[in-house]
Amino acid sequence: MISKADIGRRIADIEGRVLDGLRRAWAWLKPLPRAIWRRIRALPRWGQGLLAAIVLIIGAVLIFLAQPNWNWARPLVSSIAAGKLHRPVAIDGNLRVHLFSLTPSATVGGLKIGQPDWGAKAGLKPYLAEVDSVAVTAELMPVFIGRIVLPRLEVDRPNVTLFQDKDGRANWDFSDGTNKGKPTKLPPIRNFIITDGHLTLTSLQRKLTFTGTVNAHETADAGGQAFALTGDGSLNNRRFDLSATGGPLLNVRTSVPYPFDMAVRAGDTRITAKGRVLHPFNLGELAGAVTVSGRDMADLYYLTGLSLPNTPAYKIAANVTRNDRIYNIAGINGRVGGSDLEGALKVDTSRNNRPYLTGDLRSRLLDFKDLGSLFGATAANAPQGAEISATPTAPTAARRLLPDATLDIERIRGMDAKVRYKALSVKASPKLPLREVSLGVDLDHGLLVLDPVEFSFPQGRLQGTARINARNAVQQNSLDMRLTGLAVQDFVPAIGGSKPLEGILDARVKATGTGNSVHKAAANANGQLTLVMPSGTIRQSFAELMGVNATKGLFQLLTKDPHETDIRCGVADFQIRNGVMQTNNAVFDTGVTRVNGSGTINLNDEHLKLVFKGKPKKFRLTRVNVPIVVGGHLSAPKFGVDPGPAAVQGGLALALNTLLPFVGIDYAKNANCAGLMADIQAKGTPTTTKAAAKKAVPPPVQK
Repeated sequence: MISKADIGRRIADIEGRVLDGLRRAWAWLKPLPRAIWRRIRALPRWGQGLLAAIVLIIGAVLIFLAQPNWNWARPLVSSIAAGKLHRPVAIDGNLRVHLFSLTPSATVGGLKIGQPDWGAKAGLKPYLAEVDSVAVTAELMPVFIGRIVLPRLEVDRPNVTLFQDKDGRANWDFSDGTNKGKPTKLPPIRNFIITDGHLTLTSLQRKLTFTGTVNAHETADAGGQAFALTGDGSLNNRRFDLSATGGPLLNVRTSVPYPFDMAVRAGDTRITAKGRVLHPFNLGELAGAVTVSGRDMADLYYLTGLSLPNTPAYKIAANVTRNDRIYNIAGINGRVGGSDLEGALKVDTSRNNRPYLTGDLRSRLLDFKDLGSLFGATAANAPQGAEISATPTAPTAARRLLPDATLDIERIRGMDAKVRYKALSVKASPKLPLREVSLGVDLDHGLLVLDPVEFSFPQGRLQGTARINARNAVQQNSLDMRLTGLAVQDFVPAIGGSKPLEGILDARVKATGTGNSVHKAAANANGQLTLVMPSGTIRQSFAELMGVNATKGLFQLLTKDPHETDIRCGVADFQIRNGVMQTNNAVFDTGVTRVNGSGTINLNDEHLKLVFKGKPKKFRLTRVNVPIVVGGHLSAPKFGVDPGPAAVQGGLALALNTLLPFVGIDYAKNANCAGLMADIQAKGTPTTTKAAAKKAVPPPVQK
């Protein structure tokens, strides 16, 4: 252990060394003034005069700068600020500066910040901001290492008017045009005071108007908040309210996040956030838990600038972080209509402030009705304004199967995206037994590609691509979808405890068209649709009745017969020209009958005009050959018969005074199924082999 005596000796030694150093320093400095004086006296008289003048000038400058009244420097300070902000700056009040201090300070009265060069043409008021006074205190020592630290910034009665035009130019962009959209970053401010601030915002691009007040006090007010930004206005012609609150901006440290709460209401949309400014006064680094709910996600465009799809009512929660110009939206969890939704997204605005949306989304259970909203097919997406969609007025339009909701081309052109979505299971009607859905969305400067578009069934798959090219004045659309190995019996209701029709269905549709809605694109489409049933079985009673004008009672009686017959092949080939589907070949060949079809389907007015004529392959006493007619609207087709041939046959039978119907002698021959299949395959339509098809179809009971 060190004794007290040792400690005393060490302290005495240190004191001695310090005193010795001071003596040596004094010995060196003591003669210095005399040496300087001797050198000055040694100068010639003109040199001594010049030196005296320099000293007097420096002294006068220091005395002058020590005065608080700096009004003489207002033009110089305004010019420097104008160069930094790239717009006019004026100081109409007093400029007071206290320079010689470890914490120099300045007070600026009547500060006015003008508009950018294009402001006059846009009809803006002369000033972006008018402030009664700004008082600022800075720390001197950090300046020598290139940092600015403000112990106090006090702004009194600021009146700020913000404006953004239709092209996105904003008067709050203080850049020189080469680095637009840079987030606001202020130097560290320990005490930030704003008194009686007023803010007005008008955005023609976002269809937003807002008028509010902002205050930041050193202590919380009666409402418990020291910082408050509140106001209201309109967004897309609907009410808009915003409230952001936080604690006092007092003794703020850049290493401690500053928490705030925010609530936004825009029409039917609600946004709440519990956020943090990770490094206070650097608005480029934010984080928070955000909850968003509303009637339609497409309405978020005016708040976010993102062109999102139409959806039913939704409520989503996520963790949002901002790092400069990149927004990460993680932990997405919520519901859209009757479907759950989870995943993560990222928005990158670093490319000339143009949003680029990427990410992966998924649903454990997708309600199939919600998919229709993407194309405006549900009533949940009734338009809020003319820019969202057109409202059908005609009675026919009200029941259209092909939606009329329009795609906003300007929104599509304003962002890029690469997003993947997958539904692990699907809730659909018994008539549509879907298992999984996968969608890929790629958007690049107005070219929207859906690839893949994939629907999985218990047996079979529908997959393909769709392209929407909105880069030009006229929107171009193309579709190429293939249906492979679909089990028809999964879509046919059971009759008498069994399925009347079984087999495998393949199909392909390839078409192009113009128009900014599904209906408009289909109304002028050109292309081809082909359906193929390479084999299967059908109730023999159904096959016998094709082309027979039977009563309902006879129909029900015959359908109870479980006997089946083979389907040799079924082909329906349509050529699409200017929105009209015209049959090329329509053949349904069974073991007992052959049915040929012809007619059109008009995709503009959605009316059907199809005729199917069936002929037996063997003699039938009770056969009356009449065509089956399918007409009406796509959303509600009507089935009937053409009574003309039946009336002729019935008249002949009556003339012969017999109860037996007239029997034709022209019997059907087998269709050339091999030739038809070869032709269809050459056109690119998938056709399941008969061997594969028969594995999914049980053998017929009896012919």
